[in-house]
Amino acid sequence: MSNFTVSYFILGAYLNVGNLRYFFFLVTALLYMSVLFVNMSLIVVICVNRTLHEPMYLFLVSLFVNELYGSSGLFPLLLVQILSDSHTVSAPLCFLQIFCLYTYGSVEFLNLAVMSYDRYLAICRPLRYGRLMTLHKALVLSVAVWLYSFLKFLIPLFLNLRLLRCGNVIPSLYCHNYLVARLACSDNRVNNIYGLFGIVLTVLVPLLPIVFSYAEILKVCFGGSEQTRQKALSTCTPHLVSLLNFSFGCCFEILQSRFDMSHVPGALRVLLSLYFLLMQPLLTPVLYGMQMSKIRKIYRTTFIHTDVLQSSLSKPSS
Repeated sequence: MSNFTVSYFILGAYLNVGNLRYFFFLVTALLYMSVLFVNMSLIVVICVNRTLHEPMYLFLVSLFVNELYGSSGLFPLLLVQILSDSHTVSAPLCFLQIFCLYTYGSVEFLNLAVMSYDRYLAICRPLRYGRLMTLHKALVLSVAVWLYSFLKFLIPLFLNLRLLRCGNVIPSLYCHNYLVARLACSDNRVNNIYGLFGIVLTVLVPLLPIVFSYAEILKVCFGGSEQTRQKALSTCTPHLVSLLNFSFGCCFEILQSRFDMSHVPGALRVLLSLYFLLMQPLLTPVLYGMQMSKIRKIYRTTFIHTDVLQSSLSKPSS
């Protein structure tokens, strides 16, 4: 039995928009460039400034790197498909995209879980925070998040690769593990069982520290002073917004792929299927960049003041 029973897949969810494809291509390209710019600029700001070499900012770097990783797993192929008439993708490239997008989702959720635990230590154990969350521990946690996500998804990817397929049309804008597995004409009960187990691993493992952390943070907020509540609100707001945005996006994607959405307008179905892949990589760095005063200050010093200085030096002296 060969690894691939088909040599290519057809992405069947693209709408026939005629010459509007060039407009959508331009909008998508601008979105991708915006994602690259905001995430890379914040990574540079954190990496080059020693005052930001703290556990919280290391977790942010891991989060921003994952946004770049997930976006690069989606946007390049999406841009090609927007201009294409056939909307085909080779089987190896399709499975590569599946691996990138699914590991991106797992890393994102786990990163947010680790960051919630970090916020719990900072707010509920402030005097012991420096000992409980060192830079070395933060690095170990970040590496563990990536390794766990990559190793966990190798099993369902292998199970999907071994299936015999009777069709090659995927009703999606990108390669989707569940939809590709549904094309199988061989027994895929093992895939379904492990798929449910994988959902538990992907959702329950991060959800436990998130629920625990915010339960403890709420206890401190309700029992603490006004200053404590304000500090908790300012440090947790971007994390909560990012977490809720990603969770809603994942719910939209699950509804789109597993249930009959034919009664929903095509444009809305497209938006629902891409929401967590388009909005999360753009929203997350903007949220943290705007909310955290230390990042804003260093960002202005690093980029804006440098541009002003170069502009003044380039002017001819009178």
